[in-house]
Amino acid sequence: MIHVRHHAVAEVPLDLAFAYVDDYRNVPDWMFGVARFQPTGEQLAGLGAVYDVTMRIGPKDLDSRVEVVEWERDRTIVLDSVAGFRATSSWTFTDLGHATRLDVDFGYRLPGGIAGRTLGMLIEPVVGTAIRQTEHELRTRLGNLV
Repeated sequence: MIHVRHHAVAEVPLDLAFAYVDDYRNVPDWMFGVARFQPTGEQLAGLGAVYDVTMRIGPKDLDSRVEVVEWERDRTIVLDSVAGFRATSSWTFTDLGHATRLDVDFGYRLPGGIAGRTLGMLIEPVVGTAIRQTEHELRTRLGNLV
C-alpha cells in the first residue's frame, strides 16, 4: 500500500474542526477529486457508517465503498474501503488550545498488471498535489466557520 501523510494547523477550535470533517455533506466541498460521498444507509456518521464515494482523477472516475472503522469524537476518524478502489484514510485531531492540528494519512493499493500500472500513472503524479489542495481548502473552509 502506498501512503501519503500530511499535517496542517487550522485556526479553529477542535470541536468545530472535527464536526465539519465528520459531516459527510461537507466532504465534496473540501476533499480534492471527490465528486460523491453519500451514506448507504440510515447511519450518517460514527463507527460503522458506510459511504459510496466517487473520486474523479483526470478523466477517470474511481468508485469505492468506505466504512468508518475507527471513530472517537474530537480525536480520530478512520475510513477503510470495503469495495471498489482500495484506499484508507485516517484523520487525527489535536487540540492546540487556540487551534487544531490535523494529521492525515491516505493510503491506496493499486491492482496488479497493466490496469494497475495505468492507474498508477494517473494517480501518483496527482496524490501530493491533491493532499496539499485538500489541506488548503479544508483550512480555508474551517477558517470561515469562526
